[in-house]
Amino acid sequence: MTSSELWTRATADRYDSEEHEMSSAVVLGPTIGFLAELAGDGPALEFAIGTGRVGIPLRERGVPVVGIELSEHMAAVLRHKIDEDTLPVTIGDMATTTVPGTFTLVYLVYNTITNLLTQDEQVECFRNAARHLTPGGRFVIELGVPPLRFLPPRQVAVPFDVSERHLGFDTFDLVEQILVSHHLTRDGDDGRYRRSSSRHRYAWPAELDLMARIAGLELELRIADWDRAPFTQDSAKHISVWRKPA
Repeated sequence: MTSSELWTRATADRYDSEEHEMSSAVVLGPTIGFLAELAGDGPALEFAIGTGRVGIPLRERGVPVVGIELSEHMAAVLRHKIDEDTLPVTIGDMATTTVPGTFTLVYLVYNTITNLLTQDEQVECFRNAARHLTPGGRFVIELGVPPLRFLPPRQVAVPFDVSERHLGFDTFDLVEQILVSHHLTRDGDDGRYRRSSSRHRYAWPAELDLMARIAGLELELRIADWDRAPFTQDSAKHISVWRKPA
């Protein structure tokens, strides 16, 4: 077991409705196209597959997909959508859990590597990806760039969403590289808000490149989004692709 926080049944049950925008065709179209191209004729392994937001449509695209998921509750939601024979899922953490076979693609999307709260665990995640890859296979991560440029001196919080039904802001421990995402979500029309938070270890692109090197992987591509926009110093996130030497 890693330091990742476990998703509860209540969180899993409302995950799809809260993340419905991330499941739209506008978001998923470029994502699935990009991943399918990298997988080619081979199978793909998704670390932290969750409720299948990406894994299921990628499987429907014709790519055989296998998943690893820490939360049994998240996996149970996925299982209501697709059967085990079509998309097998192993319960376990993405840093140490192994599944049979090798893959042309291993991928980890939507900032999920930050659920591993230590650098050692994040390194082990890269090593776990490498051990599952065929020679020439790729490991893909989608991750936000830490928004520390928005922090003036002595400020520790940065808002990331201020809308009618949701207030979200991140607080930072700059020494430990820990980010805590705070959420105030209005579920109904009675004016009451539900409060929640989650801890993450943020990492810079250069730090990930070093983790990849430790795992025997080489950086092949870094772009700003799934539409392949160039990655610049102003990019809010990156899609990085590391390749296992043939």
